[in-house]
Amino acid sequence: MIENQYTDIFNRYRKTIDAKSAAGLNSLRDKAFEAFRKQGFPTGKLEDYLYLDVAAEFMPDFGLNLNRAPFLGNPYMAFGCELPNMTANLYFVLNDLFHEEHQPHVEYPKGVFVGSLKRFAEQQPGICSKYYGQIADVYNNGIIAFNTMFAQDGFVIYVPENVVIEQPVQLINILKSEFISLVNRRILIIAEDNAQVKLLVCDHTVDESRFLATQVTEIYAGRNAIVDCYDLEENSDRVTRLANTFVLQKGSSNVLVNNMTLNTGVSRNNYNVKLNGEHAEACVCGMVIADRRQYVDNFAFLDHAGPHCTSTQLFKYVLQDEAKGAFCGRILVEKDAQKTTAYQSNRNLCMSPDAKMYAKPQLEIYADDVKCSHGLTTGRLDEEALFYLRSRGIGRDVARLMLMQAFTAGVLAHVRIPLLRERLQDLAGKRFRGESARCGNCLVCK
Repeated sequence: MIENQYTDIFNRYRKTIDAKSAAGLNSLRDKAFEAFRKQGFPTGKLEDYLYLDVAAEFMPDFGLNLNRAPFLGNPYMAFGCELPNMTANLYFVLNDLFHEEHQPHVEYPKGVFVGSLKRFAEQQPGICSKYYGQIADVYNNGIIAFNTMFAQDGFVIYVPENVVIEQPVQLINILKSEFISLVNRRILIIAEDNAQVKLLVCDHTVDESRFLATQVTEIYAGRNAIVDCYDLEENSDRVTRLANTFVLQKGSSNVLVNNMTLNTGVSRNNYNVKLNGEHAEACVCGMVIADRRQYVDNFAFLDHAGPHCTSTQLFKYVLQDEAKGAFCGRILVEKDAQKTTAYQSNRNLCMSPDAKMYAKPQLEIYADDVKCSHGLTTGRLDEEALFYLRSRGIGRDVARLMLMQAFTAGVLAHVRIPLLRERLQDLAGKRFRGESARCGNCLVCK
């Protein structure tokens, strides 16, 4: 079993893992190790993993940077991925190592912490232990247990009560190595009561080596808090990304999670959202553009535990060549969650005969005063719409591009930063035209 290889590595290098991390992260390793030994990696025997052999993705002899060897150079000089005309506070994670050396000084309101998870655990251990690893249950999934065993650093945003961070925060995850590598990333977002923050996470690959990245994101939204989390995947075809995002919301909070997969090899994104207070609102969206033999799989579970809550799920796929997509969306309305409003929609375009899409919408309702709906469509471009555009003198390729962009517009409409929405529309257009969907302001990506 491939799991034995990693349990052996963990036992052999446990002292090194702990020494290069912080007590707040180390305290959960034993629990995670036991959970991983019992569960292992998800298999095709689980209904939610019918189309992805997770264990096979871990089979290669990956290297792990357990000694935390630093990267040479200044990413702030090489990467200029900030969005035109939009000022964002910029941070970097190189593989799974937060880059502290060259980060610019930012004047945040009192009490705010933005930066290394390891440093946060050392400087504010009480707050870290209160939130880190508390909703990302290691017994929920073997990948989460694995990540918790090996993660030594990460990225954290802590916003105390009544504080608003006006400027968006941008985190750039860089995959760079001469050798095949396995990285384990953590992201922790804490927005206490009446706090507000926006985070844009961008994934980029520099080298052509093979990478496997596990990522666990935890988002806490206190009463009346507003949190936006945008996730942009622009990885190479040799990257496998296994990501889990957990959200816990209190009353009247508003959380938006929006994932855009523009390029990848294999991508699995799990979203677990619990609306645990009255009048909470959640929106979970995803846009996928895949071609060649890429595989993108999204799983979204929204749990309505409190009354008068509203949720939206919207996922759209455009699959070309031999690309494969999968989507499983589940809405749970618990018995006390009266006056729930929940919408789920999955729309898919298969642009070639060899493209395949697997989808499964689900509603589980135990309350009687609710408004819930789900919709699913999978097909090709509307030939009548295509004919209409061509009859107006528009070439076939341009007409197809216009229809594909219109198809994905619904997901981008949920982006609440206008300049970011415009940039994403431009990147999606490039991707549909077969161009490299790069940011364009970066010395490495050009």
